[in-house]
Amino acid sequence: MSNKELDRRSFLKGLGAGAASFAVASMLPAVPALADDPAIPEHPWTWHPIDKQKALEYTYKRWYQVGGCGGGAVAGIMELLAEEYGYPYNMIPAKTMSLAAGGYGCQTLCGALAGACMMIGFFCEPAVAGQLRNQLFDWYRKEPFPTYQPEYKAITTVAEDITCNASVNKFMKANNLQMGDDARKARCAALTGEVVCKTIELLNIQYGYEEAAPVVEEAAPELAANEYIGTSSTSRGELKVKVTMDGDKIAKIEVLSSSETPGICDPAMNTIPDAIVKAQSASVDAVSGATETSKAIMAAVEDALSQIKK
Repeated sequence: MSNKELDRRSFLKGLGAGAASFAVASMLPAVPALADDPAIPEHPWTWHPIDKQKALEYTYKRWYQVGGCGGGAVAGIMELLAEEYGYPYNMIPAKTMSLAAGGYGCQTLCGALAGACMMIGFFCEPAVAGQLRNQLFDWYRKEPFPTYQPEYKAITTVAEDITCNASVNKFMKANNLQMGDDARKARCAALTGEVVCKTIELLNIQYGYEEAAPVVEEAAPELAANEYIGTSSTSRGELKVKVTMDGDKIAKIEVLSSSETPGICDPAMNTIPDAIVKAQSASVDAVSGATETSKAIMAAVEDALSQIKK
């Protein structure tokens, strides 16, 4: 067979495939040309400051309408921007984050934080977004919730954690509430509003619309001559211990602060300090199920011991 015949057959085969494709395409609904669509803004999107009190009240109400904390956090930022500026902020429906409610249904990361992180991601480059996320998480661990209580008066609680499980269960226990109680729902609606306000504050500071509050240095604890402070870090934050010496022996170890998950980390907190004292060594067996916390305590003790003048 000649090259001309091969070329002719290839051409006819391609023509047939093209005709078939044209026939199929002609039966599909017409799709508008890309040029007719609104331009997609480049990332990151432009941030505009939002009135925080308005956002707090708006988010509280929308929490009930958009599927809880994840949707509420999106609504409290994106819908208010859409109200003022329209496109493209009106292209992001709040219910896209409704699955984040209840810590994605399994009480993991608080849904309000999940929605807030999504919002931060729209307005910041990844490296900056990560910094703001960490600031938001650190604030959340220490903040008493809810301070906004328009309907129900309740005891505020500090989660010391970023999970839905630790946050909401601690609140319910302090207030003798169940998950389905209206006061519990109001608490989570208010918490979501407060998370939105903090997120707005962080973005305002990032883009120069607001000044950061001055950093107040934590006063160093008064130490006796035989006491030493040691620190270490985990994926959840800093852990700090105080080591008391009796001559050249370790007499006592206290965990002063940590960002570890209550309940999960308790076995390590309760056993590792005593194990170190008994062994007179910062190298002991980690507690199963709390390995990271165990190692963090050991590392913090090592840091404290390193300060002893030989």
